[in-house]
Amino acid sequence: MLTFFKKIFTWWNQDTFGTRIQTIFSGKFIGKDNFGNKYYENKKGKRWVIYSDEIDASKIPVEWYSWIHHTPNNLQNNQEPDKHNWQKPHQPNLTGTKKAYYPNRNNNEISKKYKTWKS
Repeated sequence: MLTFFKKIFTWWNQDTFGTRIQTIFSGKFIGKDNFGNKYYENKKGKRWVIYSDEIDASKIPVEWYSWIHHTPNNLQNNQEPDKHNWQKPHQPNLTGTKKAYYPNRNNNEISKKYKTWKS
């Protein structure tokens, strides 16, 4: 019951009731990425994504980002693009989380790197 109300009244958890209805009646499933996000398209060419958990646009990998913005690439041929060995796996924006990047995290951040002239 709580999940039903969550779908109706919140937009930041996966999809809303309206998006679910549109997906059922006019959405054609195109594919799924590594994060579990599902991609759909209707007959008119409108494309949308249903996120696997919390909505965050930075969770869309590069291949699917180009597809959702109508930029041609290999996904239209149902082929995974070639990955190079130097490419890192896609990560969402980690700003504000415990996994965020902080320079000099392992060093003593609090100690000053200068001394005042009044000693």
